[in-house]
Amino acid sequence: MKTDTIAAVSTPRGKGGVALLRVSGSEAIAIAGHVFEPKNGKRLCDFPARTAVYGTIYIKEANGSRVAVDDALATVFRAPASFTGEDTVEICCHGGILLTETVLTALFAAGAVPAGAGEFTKRAFLNGKIGLSSAEALADLLEAQNRQQLLLAHSGMGGKTEEKSAEIYAELRRILASVYVVIDYPDEDLADMSREEMIAALSECLAKLQKLAETYRTGHAVAEGIATVICGKPNVGKSSVYNALVGREAAIVTDIEGTTRDLLTETATLGRVTLRLTDTAGLRETGDTVEKIGVERAKKAIAEAELILAVVDAGSKLTAEDFDILKAVQMEGKPVIVLLNKTDTNVEPATVEICKSKFEKIVFLSAKTGAGFGDLSATVEKLFTDGTLDLSQDAILTNARQQAAVLRAIEDIERAKNALCDGMPIDLCCNDAESAMGALAELDGRAVSEDLVSEIFSHFCVGK
Repeated sequence: MKTDTIAAVSTPRGKGGVALLRVSGSEAIAIAGHVFEPKNGKRLCDFPARTAVYGTIYIKEANGSRVAVDDALATVFRAPASFTGEDTVEICCHGGILLTETVLTALFAAGAVPAGAGEFTKRAFLNGKIGLSSAEALADLLEAQNRQQLLLAHSGMGGKTEEKSAEIYAELRRILASVYVVIDYPDEDLADMSREEMIAALSECLAKLQKLAETYRTGHAVAEGIATVICGKPNVGKSSVYNALVGREAAIVTDIEGTTRDLLTETATLGRVTLRLTDTAGLRETGDTVEKIGVERAKKAIAEAELILAVVDAGSKLTAEDFDILKAVQMEGKPVIVLLNKTDTNVEPATVEICKSKFEKIVFLSAKTGAGFGDLSATVEKLFTDGTLDLSQDAILTNARQQAAVLRAIEDIERAKNALCDGMPIDLCCNDAESAMGALAELDGRAVSEDLVSEIFSHFCVGK
């Protein structure tokens, strides 16, 4: 781990009322003390921790003289009672671009080095202040675009997932301890657990992990978002549906067929679910070179989607193009919701009956009036979330890394349990149980490669 004292601006670049600069490391207080002087004449290091101190920021001129550039507040946090677990100083000055850069440069001149992306949070993790899934939740909090993501990220920062992981880890350790007693003292009756009790304990661990794994469906839908494609033939109202979902006129809507020729992408919130929406060109045979490219891109987007919203004009009879499209999306083997659009006008009964006969999920809506979007929201939520989960309270997996670790632990425990159930020597379950513990240790970061840690924190912004 680096021992350098790092510094960075932790607020966004630009003009603002205030800006926050953060310094962390063994020399943080001394370095900040070269730049910041309290108004009462005391030294910064003389103040108790977590006390906001009013003072002046000084910089050095080329001739060696010192000049005041701003009044500011500084707060000292002493190790280990700080976010990073190191001595830390936070300086709050006025938020001019030149001013913050000048203060940061002064901190570098005093001995600090530039912080890397996410380095403050990385140090917090390496110093045992937060777990890896909590750090990931912090990143999610910074990127949150809706209330549901905020609730889920805040819950993750509270360590709900790590608590559940630690609970199962401790139970596996207890089981292994009993196994090792049998191995080390085969002629003594010293084991805390019989074979049957070990099987029962492993079954309980397995059930807890399977329940945790099931939360990823909801966590993925809220935090990462569902890749969703809106498709259909030209002029059925795809772009109108798209605009209604994103809440603005993001796509051009006209009566002219083939208006949308390229993929349009936006993120939208529908109930508790985040949709990574793609509006596509109308699917049809065309001689127009540009439109043909758009149609091919639409087909590729459909193939990569997790959810397909197939739009049909509810007021018209289905055409050959409609049938081709509906057959094509059905063959994808993915969740499909047929949107019977334009229900504010006439509804064609034959169209409704045919769609109902081919698809389970049908929603009547009008992109023009907004009718039916509540039904669409309920349908999507039922498909991709568990309504019994409380986003602000429950342990919920939010990314593929966490899910992969839990699934590995499940596989290992199943093997260990099967070995015991099959009457195999009791020590044969050890390797699998230890492997499951290793997977759980990866989940919360107790045992994880340096490359993975660096990869995770490289996605953070500088200053966090």
